[in-house]
Amino acid sequence: MKHSKPEISPDIPLDILELLEKSEPTLSDTLGMELLKMYPDEVVGSMPVDERTRQPIGLLHGGASVALAETLCSIGAWLHLDAKTQTAVGLEINANHIRAVRSGKVIGRAKPVHIGRQVQVWECRIETETGKLVCTSRCTLMVIKR
Repeated sequence: MKHSKPEISPDIPLDILELLEKSEPTLSDTLGMELLKMYPDEVVGSMPVDERTRQPIGLLHGGASVALAETLCSIGAWLHLDAKTQTAVGLEINANHIRAVRSGKVIGRAKPVHIGRQVQVWECRIETETGKLVCTSRCTLMVIKR
């Protein structure tokens, strides 16, 4: 995931930053996602609405919104784990698509609902650049050994 200079909590372990920087290109790179803010209680990122993320009729693809939501929720979950021995993987995600978007970019804000030892639940709100709700999503993640 691209991140030029995101706002980062001083509590973030360096191994999380290394994981994000050294990983091979992923879906988030393909879709042009950018990490903007990374705190244990909120992870924010953006995604362009362009030829990579639109469906054939020119609207933001719902699957792209879900990919942004799960990416941000997963990063948030990692911030509560020992990155050397644990990771979090998606168990379930749902999304309600509220507003169509044709261009520009969308901003996702993921916040924790429940941080447990084995399961985490996060919510992600995706909005237009002007703050209009596009999609709301809830993601359940399981904590597993790395």
